[in-house]
Amino acid sequence: MRKLNTKKLGIAVGATGVILYLGCALLMIVLGQQGTISFFNALLHGFDTSSIIRMDIPLWESLLGIILTFIIGWISGAIVAATYNYSLNDSEN
Repeated sequence: MRKLNTKKLGIAVGATGVILYLGCALLMIVLGQQGTISFFNALLHGFDTSSIIRMDIPLWESLLGIILTFIIGWISGAIVAATYNYSLNDSEN
């Protein structure tokens, strides 16, 4: 079996997280507060998100969120790749 490239998987997961983050921001802009609440209530089947949806998010907070989402995604992808690669080495012995 082939090993996973830890850096590339980290970047892929981080980039995916950023795309989802930006998609969520776009959704909030397009749908407005009530549409966003309805969307997430439907997505989270049974949770009422009306008390936690905040529409007045400053730009600096959004940029920080994008950066942190990428970092957390990168770390998650790297851990998955490293664990997978380690398990390959372990099974070969």
